[in-house]
Amino acid sequence: MKKSKVVLVQCTSYDRTAVEAAVAKGMNLLGGMSKFVKPGERILLKPNVLAGDPPEQCVSTHPGVFRAVGSLVKDIAGEVSFGDSPGYGDPVQHLKSCGLLDAGKDLGLKVADFHKGKETAFKHSPFTKRFLIANGVLEADGIISVCKFKTHMLTRMTGAVKNQFGCIPGKVKKGFHIKLPSAYDFSRMLVALTLCLKPRLYVMDGIMAMEGNGPRGGKAVPMNVLLFSDDPVALDATCFRLVDLDPKNVPTSEIGREWGLGTYLEEEIELVGDRLEALVNRNFKVSRKPFRDILPTGTISLIKNLIIPRPVIDKEKCILCGACVRACPVDPKALDWKRENTAKPPEYTYRRCIRCYCCQEICPEGAIFVKDSAFTPVGWS
Repeated sequence: MKKSKVVLVQCTSYDRTAVEAAVAKGMNLLGGMSKFVKPGERILLKPNVLAGDPPEQCVSTHPGVFRAVGSLVKDIAGEVSFGDSPGYGDPVQHLKSCGLLDAGKDLGLKVADFHKGKETAFKHSPFTKRFLIANGVLEADGIISVCKFKTHMLTRMTGAVKNQFGCIPGKVKKGFHIKLPSAYDFSRMLVALTLCLKPRLYVMDGIMAMEGNGPRGGKAVPMNVLLFSDDPVALDATCFRLVDLDPKNVPTSEIGREWGLGTYLEEEIELVGDRLEALVNRNFKVSRKPFRDILPTGTISLIKNLIIPRPVIDKEKCILCGACVRACPVDPKALDWKRENTAKPPEYTYRRCIRCYCCQEICPEGAIFVKDSAFTPVGWS
C-alpha cells in the first residue's frame, strides 16, 4: 500500500532567505513543484485569511511563506492568482492589511475574485451536494492551499482541510452554520468541500502558530516548522501530533479517511525531512479531550444549552466594536445589544445560541472565550 507522504522542515524565523530555503527543501523532498503544476496552467494560491490582522498575530498565513510558495509556482505556471474570503468585509482589504496583497503584487500575481461566486453541483459528494464557489476558484485549473497552524473552538484545530471553507464567499458562510450546527456535520461539509475542490498541494505555515483561544484571539507561539503534503488529512494529523493531540479527537480525521480524502493513521503516513519528535510541543494550549458532538438536531434545545460549552464575553477586553453581533448567524440574533445600547458589551440569549462560535472566531480583541457550563459532562468538547 502506498503511504501518504508528509514533509516536515524546521524553520525558526520568517527571515526571507531562511523561509525560501525551507520551502525549496520541502518541495524537493515532496517531488518538486513541477509534480503539482504544469506549464501554462492557471493556478490559484489559497492562503488562510481570517482577518486582516498584522502577520505577527498569526491570524493569517504569513506573507513570507506565501511569497516563497508563490515564487516556485510562478516559475512554472502560465498564470497565478491568489485570494481568500474572510467571514466579513472586503476580501482585498483583508489581504492588504495582513501583508499578502503586497506579497502577491511583488510576484506579479493576479488578485482572484472572491467577492462573488457560482453554485456548483458535486453529484458524487458523500454529504453536501451543492456549493457556492468563488469565481476566482472556478477560473483556476488547480489550487494550492497555503494554510495556517492554529487552534479553533469548533473543530479543535484549523489547517489543511478547513482552509477550503474560504473558497465560499463570506456572506454565504453563515448559512452553513445555521444548516449544520453539529460540529460533526460541519466537519463533513468541510471534507466534502475539499473533495469537490481537490487542491493539488497543501503547505502549512507553522513557523509561528496560534494556541489557546484561536483562530483569532489566541497566543502566537513558535512551532518552527513548515509542513508539505498532497494529503490534507495526513498533513493535519501530523500537525495534531506535533502538539500531542490525538487526530481521532479532531472530527475531520476519521471522516476524511472514511470518505477517501486521506489518512490520519500513523502506519499509513510516511514522514520525510526533519524528525517529528524533535519538533513536538506538548505544552501547546489546545483541548485534547475526546471529541463529543453537540446534540444531532438543528433545534436549540434546553438540554443543549445546559451541557454544551458556551461563548462568554470578557467585558474588560470588549471594545464595543460589534463585530460579534454582525457575525452571529441566527435570526433573531443570539448575541445583540441590549435595548440597542451600544455603550455596553452585547449580551447573549443562550436559548438561541447554536454554538457555532462565530462570535468568538471573529472578535478582534480575543474578548470572547468558550466556557464549560456547570452541567457540561467530562470529556465534552
